[in-house]
Amino acid sequence: MRPEPFRAMVRRMVDEVPEEYLDGIAAVDVSPQTIAHPTRPHVYTLGECIPIDSGSDHVTSRVVLYYGSFEALAREQPGFDWRGEAWETLVHELRHHLEWQAGSPGLERYDWAAEQNFARVEGGSFDPLFYRYGERVEAGVYRVDDDVFLERVVGELPPNLEIEWHGRRYRAEVPRVPLPLYLVLDGVEPSPQGEVVLVVRHKPRMRDLFRPRAARVAQERIHVDAAEGRQ
Repeated sequence: MRPEPFRAMVRRMVDEVPEEYLDGIAAVDVSPQTIAHPTRPHVYTLGECIPIDSGSDHVTSRVVLYYGSFEALAREQPGFDWRGEAWETLVHELRHHLEWQAGSPGLERYDWAAEQNFARVEGGSFDPLFYRYGERVEAGVYRVDDDVFLERVVGELPPNLEIEWHGRRYRAEVPRVPLPLYLVLDGVEPSPQGEVVLVVRHKPRMRDLFRPRAARVAQERIHVDAAEGRQ
């Protein structure tokens, strides 16, 4: 998609947004810039919500979508959904503005969790509890982007653990390595969009208060089998 059709598409999207969600939005602009992640390849900033100092207590922001970043992703991803990605980016940045208005830091925490998840996928250091700042699906289950994290808190490292996925139980053998441990599970059905990660960690201890914010965490990919019929 060329720049002008992209701008026109974004303008039409803004017209679809109810007026109350645009309160305090000074402008929604399209920039030609390509904003690449400083250290991670194939990761780009698609949009940004920029606060404006208006000299009053009313929160005012400017939303920017970076055309160059969209174009870079489209070159790398066959079948890139320009409209879908632009709409998701616009809604995401408007949520930033609304949360700033409400004094809620929830979305900023989620963005941090997504950054930590990128580090995990690439084999870098990350905060072992970052997934807890994602979307809480239910007790012990969290989602960060397309990845689902199943949390198991243990006193001692067990030889295996059972997990439930879409009504079926699976058994995962637990490697004998120091905790916390991230196990990326292959073999669950239906297959998720992202990864299913079983996080095995100790019960909270006093020394956890002094742990490094980012650390090297043991992470392994294992195949799991349905647990029916097993003792």
